Amino acid sequence: MAKGYWVIRIDVTDRARYDAYRTAANEALRPYGGRFLVRGGSFEAPEGRSRSRNVVIEFPSYQAAVDCYHSPEYHRTKAMRKGIAEFDLIVVEGYDGQQP
Repeated sequence: MAKGYWVIRIDVTDRARYDAYRTAANEALRPYGGRFLVRGGSFEAPEGRSRSRNVVIEFPSYQAAVDCYHSPEYHRTKAMRKGIAEFDLIVVEGYDGQQP
């Protein structure tokens, strides 16, 4: 079964309040098996537009990633980021096929 991922691009506008959001988000992700693969860090954007922060979260399945996003736990957490960050978030199914 293919894993699921959240791919997130963020511009933080209020660092102090964003830190509280991050703590709450950790708790909302835990029941769904969310695991950070990328959480900030250096990056290069050779094509297209970027935001100042990038995050990739892996879930054990695409369905777990979708369920987490739509969960009451995450929606409470999501409400915390209003006015503190601009987000682009996609939920995507991982590739589980043949590799080159």
